[in-house]
Amino acid sequence: MADLAFPLATKLIEKLGSITSEQICLAWGVKADLKKLQRTMSIIKDVLLDAEQKQEHNQQIRSWLRQLKDVFLDAEDLLDEFECEALRREVVETFHGTTRKVHRFFSRSNPIAFRLRVGHEIKEIRERLDELKSNKAIFDSLTSIDHHGGSGDHHERVNVTHSFVRASKVIGRESEKKQIINLLIEQGDDNQSGNGNVSVIPIVGIGGLGKTTLAKLVYDDERVVGHFEKRMWVSVSVDFEITRLIKMILSSASDTEMSDKLSLDQLQGRLRRALKDKKFLLVLDDVWNEDRIKWSELRDLLIEGTKSGSKILVTTRNTSVAEMMGTIPTNINLQSLSFEDCLSLFVECAFKEGRDKNYPNLFEMGKDIVRKCGGVPLAVKTLGSQLHSKTDEREWKLVRDSEIWELKQEDAGHILPALKLSYTQLPPHLRQCLAYCSHLLKDRIEFNSVTLIRYWMAHGILDQSRVHGNMELEDIGELYFKDLWARSFFQNVIDCHALYIFDMHDLIHDLVQSIAQGECFTVKSANTKDIYENVRHLIFLEAGQNISTTLQKLNKVRTIEAVQIEIDESFLCTCFSRFKYLRVVELPRMFITSVAKFHWFPETFEISELVLIMKQ
Repeated sequence: MADLAFPLATKLIEKLGSITSEQICLAWGVKADLKKLQRTMSIIKDVLLDAEQKQEHNQQIRSWLRQLKDVFLDAEDLLDEFECEALRREVVETFHGTTRKVHRFFSRSNPIAFRLRVGHEIKEIRERLDELKSNKAIFDSLTSIDHHGGSGDHHERVNVTHSFVRASKVIGRESEKKQIINLLIEQGDDNQSGNGNVSVIPIVGIGGLGKTTLAKLVYDDERVVGHFEKRMWVSVSVDFEITRLIKMILSSASDTEMSDKLSLDQLQGRLRRALKDKKFLLVLDDVWNEDRIKWSELRDLLIEGTKSGSKILVTTRNTSVAEMMGTIPTNINLQSLSFEDCLSLFVECAFKEGRDKNYPNLFEMGKDIVRKCGGVPLAVKTLGSQLHSKTDEREWKLVRDSEIWELKQEDAGHILPALKLSYTQLPPHLRQCLAYCSHLLKDRIEFNSVTLIRYWMAHGILDQSRVHGNMELEDIGELYFKDLWARSFFQNVIDCHALYIFDMHDLIHDLVQSIAQGECFTVKSANTKDIYENVRHLIFLEAGQNISTTLQKLNKVRTIEAVQIEIDESFLCTCFSRFKYLRVVELPRMFITSVAKFHWFPETFEISELVLIMKQ
């Protein structure tokens, strides 16, 4: 998250201004040091926007920004301690009768030692900043950019569609749609393939070409709906685990959730009964599995006793997966969208109805931008949404002429330049929120807005002091969520009244992961040696002795997510005793009773903005 140094610097400077007015700074004799720290940060902040723009082509600046961000985060942790101590004093002065309980809750064994440590850490942070500022090869090459108050940039929102695909909203792919429908509804001699009564039709193409959208178009076509007795849709993703897939197929077939108590043998029996003597269509979306044995095991369950003419439609990025699963002579290889179709999609996303005729210069620049997107609909849609309601030609030129287009794919971290550009063009407050989506696991089917907004709140990235008046943080978070949705960073959004269910395209997820590199880490027993010492967010997929040992080397962690593993109180005690700057702990719901009691919290643990999220 090196390019998030600017919004972080803005927040820290404001916080320093507030803290230096507190009496506690005079009592500790650190007011002068904090003032110096504030001045140094202000000088550095003035060149950060230029640094963030130049880092893509300059490894030295990129490394400098990464070091700077680490110092800023350490400073934020220290200032949080100040606020926690100020709160402790206020509580002690207010509730004299409960002083002992208050001291136990905010325990510090030696206030004098604490005061000396804080003073030393302020000095250390200031020295680290001075050292970075003194790097003349970098600092003198940067230009101060007028940021007009930072992140106060808000734009009119785009009208977005619902999660289902409306045929009238999809541009292009008519020939591919017709070809696939013909393959689905024709009977053919399926037994020649050696796969019983089921044909498998793969759609192959790189990420962002619209494979899933095309599959949905076909799935909902009235000819397909009338042809099959049962239709099922399963998002497979990376985890090709048979039990999980059978549950998902059965849930889609019956519109009911399958119990976790059912054994694999019971699930297999239900699946055979559900499909027996039925002509079905099963869509397996986003398949990555190349293990022929796993596919054969699932295929054998699906073809047993089914009616002739049943079909399986597969979407995948991998040609070898398609060749392993497919039974038709030729795969449906999705090519780049034509320039004309991409331009139509761009106009729909970037212009209000008919407005392209009112801004001919913007329309011509839009053509140049579309050409650079390489026929990838996701890139076109994301950039078009980014430019929606912007009428200043200078903003369009910045996108068209950006140096990011010239990046080699390996320099861009295998992220499409158009998507990277759409991120850099976001206002700083939205860049922060999107970057903090790095904890969303790629193989999860869906997420919800309420949990995400609570996560943003706990990490203090929702700015209540800006232009929102007296709005609650939850409402500000929802505005930010809708803004990112409108710009096509979230997809398949369902309005459930109290919250929104959504997911992220794999390419957007890869983009977010590249932004958060070094700060967010997914822990498995085999990769614990790769954990960066300054990591701030940990997602546990496995737990074991190696992990416990590794945790002892870390002390800056702010997020613990352990939803998919079995945990015990000793694991949590280790996390809480080791990581005093925790802001988010995400646990299975079974632990809600233990967490509510707080009886295992170490006395030295400081609670400020900690959010405990319980998952079903």
